[in-house]
Amino acid sequence: MVADNGDEPDDDNNKLTLHVPETSHQISTDSWFQAGFVLTTGINSVFVLGYSGTIMVPLGWVGGVVGLLLATAISLYANMLVAKLHEFDGRRHIRYRDLAGQIYGREAYYITWALQYVNLFMINIGYLILGGSALKAFYVLFNEEHTLKLPHFIAIEGVVCILFAISTPHLSSLRIWLGCSTVLSLIYIIVACVLATKDGLNAPPRDYTIHWTSITSRIFSTIGASANLVFAFNTGMLPEIQATVRQPAVKNMLKALYFQFSVGVVPMYAVTFIGYWAYGSSTPTYLLNSASGPLWVKASANISAFLQSVIALHIFASPAYEYLDTKFGITGSALKVTNIAFRILARGSYLTISTLVSAMLPFLGDFESLTGALSTFPLTFILANHMFLVAKKNKLSSLQQSWHWLNVGFFALMSVAATVAGIRLIIVDSKEYHIFADV
Repeated sequence: MVADNGDEPDDDNNKLTLHVPETSHQISTDSWFQAGFVLTTGINSVFVLGYSGTIMVPLGWVGGVVGLLLATAISLYANMLVAKLHEFDGRRHIRYRDLAGQIYGREAYYITWALQYVNLFMINIGYLILGGSALKAFYVLFNEEHTLKLPHFIAIEGVVCILFAISTPHLSSLRIWLGCSTVLSLIYIIVACVLATKDGLNAPPRDYTIHWTSITSRIFSTIGASANLVFAFNTGMLPEIQATVRQPAVKNMLKALYFQFSVGVVPMYAVTFIGYWAYGSSTPTYLLNSASGPLWVKASANISAFLQSVIALHIFASPAYEYLDTKFGITGSALKVTNIAFRILARGSYLTISTLVSAMLPFLGDFESLTGALSTFPLTFILANHMFLVAKKNKLSSLQQSWHWLNVGFFALMSVAATVAGIRLIIVDSKEYHIFADV
């Protein structure tokens, strides 16, 4: 990778003159370590239980391992570019759309806003599907009749998420919940790894062949899995997370990113590779569905996955909450009756719509692919490289400029191809399954 000269306005004079936009939520209150845990919670959320099936199965050992390593490196690089632009042109950009608007103009502000909210909405869809799947997996351990179906559990997940959103006013108030999230993540990751290892050691040789029905299917599946690779590492809301970090915001955010992409990726790697090794090409999109072991162990892992999905969803819904709270001037104590009533109405409506879409189209891998294509590629890779190119153009060598243009062009092509692949996958699955399917 080509080194960049990212000037960081962290000296005292610059900090004093930085303009900070108005917001109803807290900013500049959290340590880099808390921000690192927010990012790591995203990487090791309940989505990790699906990567063996949605990444490794369509790509195989070589494609999956190499792809994950490359995705880790390029995601760290792209996020570092965005982090270095947090304090630019005399302003602290606490929202992604603010940064794009400052660099490009008003139209880019609205385009970036749309891309980001599509990204976050679809990530929330995934959490609702996975949380419902975890709750269903817990239910079937104790009920052989299976009278309740996946859409019912997605609805329950939605209700719990609404209650949590009402009681948790902003991103910085997640402090104690981040510790809970870490413990919950460790429970289901360790259980999944141990049970999958036991199954793998006792199972006959697995089939690791990549199965396709046609050349067309092979191409689209590979492209879709590539979108899942970048989806695994990127939040699409880095400036919003960086806004919570104390000064010096740039240096502290870089520390958080180093933590995320070193210590933070180890559990995700472990569960992804062990799951695929244990079950091969038959690995499901929710790993615990294949694992065998003591009833109480599987039950605890599934409940942990369900609860963690509630906390993680709140992180990715927080930009929408911040916009609504700031737009309607929600200030003062979070316990004020008017503030509670507003959260019930605004957040309840948002999550009700999200839950309905999740229950109607519960195709997890397809949503991961489409999210990566429609928004993760543009937000994290195309915009990051081009914004840095525009903002730092006079400070970059011709070689560095060429490097960023190469990234912009490559990821633009990948975004278009992955969008087509993601839409095709959803159309194919929609023909195979009816809406509100019990998949």
